[in-house]
Amino acid sequence: MSLRVLIAPDKFKGTLTAHAAAEAIAAGWRKARPGHRLTLLPISDGGDGFGEILSAALGAKLQRVQTVDAAHRPLKSVWWWDAKSRSAIIESANIIGLAMLPPKQFHPFQLDTFGIASVLKAAAKKGARRCFVGIGGSATNDGGAGMARGLGWKFFNRRDEELFRWTHLQQLHRATAPRRRRLFPQLVVAVDVQNKLLGARGCSRVYGPQKGLREEEFPSAERALRRLANWVKGQLGSDLAGVPGSGAAGGLGFGLCAFAGAKLESGFDLIARHSKLEEQLCAADLVITGEGCLDRSSLMGKGPGEIAARCRARKLPCLGLGGVVQDEVALRKWFQSASGLTQLTSPEEAKADAARWLATLAEQAARTLP
Repeated sequence: MSLRVLIAPDKFKGTLTAHAAAEAIAAGWRKARPGHRLTLLPISDGGDGFGEILSAALGAKLQRVQTVDAAHRPLKSVWWWDAKSRSAIIESANIIGLAMLPPKQFHPFQLDTFGIASVLKAAAKKGARRCFVGIGGSATNDGGAGMARGLGWKFFNRRDEELFRWTHLQQLHRATAPRRRRLFPQLVVAVDVQNKLLGARGCSRVYGPQKGLREEEFPSAERALRRLANWVKGQLGSDLAGVPGSGAAGGLGFGLCAFAGAKLESGFDLIARHSKLEEQLCAADLVITGEGCLDRSSLMGKGPGEIAARCRARKLPCLGLGGVVQDEVALRKWFQSASGLTQLTSPEEAKADAARWLATLAEQAARTLP
């Protein structure tokens, strides 16, 4: 029997892009089931790989621009442009990404989102009517204040001294806006989490530690972001800090809404819509998805969990492949099976040759089918 198999993985962070993961799975599957018809549809939730995947769906072309990274080091970065629809695509992980910085060399208090502004302005100069920004994978926790400064906003304390570091925003008294406050008629921000800006589930406490923020530094970070949020609320009359997703990318979701007129959207939903995921699911007999760590968090809005949920609604079998698989009991409710590279080899070997091991895992999964 010739099954129609949809292969739709997210990235295997630190080892394989979503495209590379899809190719590896397909290579292994073909070895065991050469008669199956495979469709490759890499996915993203707004983090690393967002630009590459959305640009492929829209037919957008690669562009280059000079900017700075999160530590203000000079950087030649990329974005994508579709002249037909006058759409720009920006991936913040290519500009202020945590993976771009040497481990433990910079502290989040030293980093900001300033470099995003140069890329936004390049897209506006090109004539973009619509701009998509994927903001997962950032190294920053500045609430988008650096990006705002890059766009021309200026922040001052009561002594009328300009504030340049985001941690000094707890002194914020007033701000001045640039002449042009909206660069695009439509600015859509793809978020990969639903956290709000502040509080116990806010960006500082939940994601700050993985960026180098220590527990004793949470209050300082929180005070700066709270003051910024209160100032914005006073000016705009709306509580943007309370919007789900405002805490994405260290508050960049909040900053883009407050200072650039953006709207937030689930990164997965955005990619799913433009890649026609629903049509692909309707045409499939079996779906394979996965990511670097397949666990309970995969079911909380991440790409593989969303794929599994849509499959479950259609009674469509879905296999999960991961670098590591945890919380198997929870996963079993959503995936027909879930298997990881570490079931075949050591974590070190799996990372060193992820494509080969993922192909082997896919081949094994294919051979277990009835």
